[in-house]
Amino acid sequence: MSDIIARLQAVDACAVSDALDTLGLPGVALGLERLSTQKPVRGRVTTVRLVPAGRAAPSGRHLGTAAVEASGAGDVIVVDHGGRNDVSGWGGNLSLAAAQRGVEGVIVDGACRDLDESRDLDLPVFARGAVPITARGRVVEQDWNIPVTISGVEVHPGDYVIADGSGVVFIPADRGAEVLDAAEAVVERERQMAEQIRQGVPISQVMGAKYETMLEKA
Repeated sequence: MSDIIARLQAVDACAVSDALDTLGLPGVALGLERLSTQKPVRGRVTTVRLVPAGRAAPSGRHLGTAAVEASGAGDVIVVDHGGRNDVSGWGGNLSLAAAQRGVEGVIVDGACRDLDESRDLDLPVFARGAVPITARGRVVEQDWNIPVTISGVEVHPGDYVIADGSGVVFIPADRGAEVLDAAEAVVERERQMAEQIRQGVPISQVMGAKYETMLEKA
């Protein structure tokens, strides 16, 4: 496990989002929800780009299979499905293969299907929703392991992602340590505030004037 992935285990999507705000970086992918398990996802990105059938030459393989076979523990498969909710961009056999390889989870910018199977596998799947309609004859894989756009956020292979009940947040690979430094500082400040609340300090004092500026860089 890389140092960045190990450090991701101690923060959540909100802390990373706050860190990105502090650094003036984009990264929050809006509109994606966890649909299978309650497990958070943290890891390194492997990308897939899907397009409507007929818009790209067929790759000769089923969508997602190359990414699954190249991924394992510490990896998260991220599928650029163009935000489509009328056809699935991920399914049950892909989830089975991903789970067998130890993949941490799957994020689809669009719809997926076979959620009951993903749930039984305890494989976290984040997407825009579920639909039973197959990709066969409707969607093809244009390429994989390339830069993609997920809910307006540019994502590159090897970037990092954290996804939990609050949402999905991407971290550029070359800014990982910097973002984690800021996120860990946020976690510590929030921990101190929570401890004050437990000790009976009025919430108006804990979340006073300094709270509104706590993300500003010194």
